[in-house]
Amino acid sequence: MILDLFAGPGGWSHALSALGVRDVGLEWDEWACKTRATAGQLTLRTDVALYPVWPFVGRTQGLIASPPCQAWSTAGKRLGLVDQPLVHQAVADLATGRDSRERLLAACRDERSLLAAEPMRYLHALNAAGEPEWVAMEEVPDVLPLWRQYAAVLRGWGFSVWTGILNAADYGVPQTRRRAILLASRVRTAQPPPPTHAQVAEPETLFGPGRARWVSMAEALGWGATDRPVPTVCAGGGPGGGPEPFPSGSRKTLSDARAHGSWRHRTEPVVLQSRREGAGWAAPDGTRDNRPGDAPAPAFAAEAHRWSWSLRSNNQANATIRPVEEPAGTLFFGHRANECTWVAEPITPQRTDESEATPEPIRITAHEAGILQTFPADYPWAGNKGQVFSQIGNAVPPRLAAHILAPHIGVPFNPDDFTLAA
Repeated sequence: MILDLFAGPGGWSHALSALGVRDVGLEWDEWACKTRATAGQLTLRTDVALYPVWPFVGRTQGLIASPPCQAWSTAGKRLGLVDQPLVHQAVADLATGRDSRERLLAACRDERSLLAAEPMRYLHALNAAGEPEWVAMEEVPDVLPLWRQYAAVLRGWGFSVWTGILNAADYGVPQTRRRAILLASRVRTAQPPPPTHAQVAEPETLFGPGRARWVSMAEALGWGATDRPVPTVCAGGGPGGGPEPFPSGSRKTLSDARAHGSWRHRTEPVVLQSRREGAGWAAPDGTRDNRPGDAPAPAFAAEAHRWSWSLRSNNQANATIRPVEEPAGTLFFGHRANECTWVAEPITPQRTDESEATPEPIRITAHEAGILQTFPADYPWAGNKGQVFSQIGNAVPPRLAAHILAPHIGVPFNPDDFTLAA
């Protein structure tokens, strides 16, 4: 089997299923487990730190691990960095079969920090049976020194190991998500997958196949790919939970860019009237179209302001803001400061007699966020809004995972298995 520790909602698992293989995921979060179940993924709902390893000994071909990143992420308090010496000690002890976790956990500032040492407990027990054949681990960049410690141990056990930072955008993910990766194998030279994309497209030459340009948010979401409007509605309410209510006042949708023009040259804005029960889409002249609430908004011709849309990665002062013609920055979720919002700015200066205000920020929807992580548009997320956003933010982008895993399982990677457009 392929064992997936901290399996989450199925980033690694969906990649494996696209490659024709299944894994067994260990996951604690109730809603991530429900998402996995609906997606048809095998899951043991359990605490990785408490589950015994012996059921997997003699049966494990590959081990995947993406320990929770909250203790290390720049989106949180980063107490994992304070706890780092304790985590290194736990890894060193577990590599020799000595379990000092209880004592070290009591000294940790963040109890989640020590979870990054758990894969070594599994690896030590499996190594006695000459397993696994390969290992793939992923975390935020600050965990790279810990991965190097793992690498030193694994090399001593006969593995070829590579550690480093990969940018998800280099593999067709519409997001410049940088992650620390460890790859190890007993049967092949461990090395990162060759990048397929670059910030600037590179033509094919005698020395290589070339690389496509990074995938933009607009391209991934299908905005501008057809003549149909984009029915994006802002998500009201906070990230803590509950259904997404419609706004209490009129809000603008994101622009419905056309195939025959760039996103920035939209001249026919769509106005969204309040979508409370009984309301429909409203044209600028006040006429209504009482179609169902989930129907796409029609485009109305009007001499109105033109807007350029960007995605703001969170509410903090130093938030990354990217125009839709580029990949997103790393998507952060988990608390109110980490809300991602679409923000608008005028393309041309406003006329002095024009009273139209800049559209207020529109929170990204879970549907959009999932696509920007390269999950299918119809992925069966379970839970309320906050629970779904948390799953998406913590997941490995399946497209990146497929690039990493394909060489280990001997299956060619087919980009067509990861259609991005909504």
